[in-house]
Amino acid sequence: MEIKGLLTIASKNATEKGFHNYNIDYEMLDKIKCLLLIHSEISEAVEALREGNQEMFYEELADVFIRLADLCGTYNIDIEYEIKRKMEINKNRPHLHNKRF
Repeated sequence: MEIKGLLTIASKNATEKGFHNYNIDYEMLDKIKCLLLIHSEISEAVEALREGNQEMFYEELADVFIRLADLCGTYNIDIEYEIKRKMEINKNRPHLHNKRF
């Protein structure tokens, strides 16, 4: 099979499985946008490490928190509560959460 045929099959399958349903939830899209911006800041932090730029690494970490604060503030997420709650859950998790790494 050629790539063109794979594209057709992949598109047909995605459509049949509902991935091209365009009932747009704009709040969900905004949250996704915020998460992608957080992800981009993390990627920039990784790039700073790759370049050996410690100062830029710290700046990008700050950007991660700023973007996260924006998301939490916009959607009234009590992140302090959620962090404390999750840390309690993590206390009882097994070593490496039963994963290799």
